[in-house]
Amino acid sequence: MPGAVVLVHGGAGKIPKANNDVDNQARLYGVKSAATAAYEALLAGASAVDAAETAVRCLEDFPVFNAGVGSRLNLAGEVEMDAAIMDGRGLRAGAVGAVKNVKNPVSLARKIMDLTPHVLLVGEGASQFAQESGVQLVPMQELITEKSRRALAQVKSLPFGIDPKAEEEEEEHGTVGAAVMDTAGNLATSISTGGISGKHVGRVGDSPIIGGGIYCDNMVGAAVATGQGESIIRTCLANNIIQLMSTGMAPQQAGDSALETMRQRVSGLAGVIVLDRHGNSGICCNTGHMSWAQLKDNELSWGLSADDRNTEEISL
Repeated sequence: MPGAVVLVHGGAGKIPKANNDVDNQARLYGVKSAATAAYEALLAGASAVDAAETAVRCLEDFPVFNAGVGSRLNLAGEVEMDAAIMDGRGLRAGAVGAVKNVKNPVSLARKIMDLTPHVLLVGEGASQFAQESGVQLVPMQELITEKSRRALAQVKSLPFGIDPKAEEEEEEHGTVGAAVMDTAGNLATSISTGGISGKHVGRVGDSPIIGGGIYCDNMVGAAVATGQGESIIRTCLANNIIQLMSTGMAPQQAGDSALETMRQRVSGLAGVIVLDRHGNSGICCNTGHMSWAQLKDNELSWGLSADDRNTEEISL
């Protein structure tokens, strides 16, 4: 019987110029806490989908990340969040785009997957479905932090506004995602983001695009991306990684290869977490920073980049 595996990320970007140790430690605490919560759920009998939702809900509630509370603001000063979840057993998926007042968008994506024949709902329609399905709604102001306001002000101060590469270049980043294998060998993925500071109203990134920012197939593996959303969409990054693994390529090699292809073709920068159907993992990034954590066989690993790896044994 396969063992439980949880792999999460807290977003890719460049290392802040100030190298703020407090923020970095907060990011590590967040990803380690999310991985632990999801792993404990698996050990208690939860499915991979349940655990993937648990992990990202936990990250959405940490203001240091750009998802849920702490989401970045569009040019109008509003939160517009994207999220998705996918079940590798039957390729079921649910996603939301540009939602403004949902505390945990990943749970709304889960409801779409479980309760409707659709994959993606956006904007007012998604908010209406949230009300109908009992997903927690909050005033949008409860999701806005002072850090998000400062990031928007910084974008507005630039002579030409937002940079197309802003998702990687922002010092304060934090799209979140999870890839999970349960004890039955089932895979699931989840993802959530507030997008780019100063984005055009209505912009939707890669996170809710199945095959772009997220994909999962029990027969092959799972991949969850973070970084320059438009580049990820244009190269179908997550699906590309799954296709490479279907040829027998290992998760680390598949992730690194797909990122290099994206860099060569569209000058894109991103990070990705990858699992294969045997529970082997890859942590891949061509940016300066990606907070991540993994729990497998009661061993917790974590880091602030693909090359930064720390490990400790834990007892659960």
